[in-house]
Amino acid sequence: MIRHIVFFSARRQEDVETIREELSALGKIPHSTCFEVTVNTKVDPMSDEIDIVVYAEFADLEALSAYKAHPVYDQTTLRVRPMRELRYSADVVAAR
Repeated sequence: MIRHIVFFSARRQEDVETIREELSALGKIPHSTCFEVTVNTKVDPMSDEIDIVVYAEFADLEALSAYKAHPVYDQTTLRVRPMRELRYSADVVAAR
């Protein structure tokens, strides 16, 4: 299983909810087995700059690649990119 985790920060705080809503559209792509978009609680002061977290699980690298190749992925990226400041992504193999 592949865990796909992406951290975003908004250029403007008033765009955080719009970004979250836009990223939620990625959950319509059929290749993930789990998909969440959440706003960072910012309880940990070391992660203050992160506003939104996308978490998804995929059966394998092929499913992740298909997700990233889907037209909704590209459309969402085009809408979100102008509103975001930072984007950090990690794709890791789950140790089961």
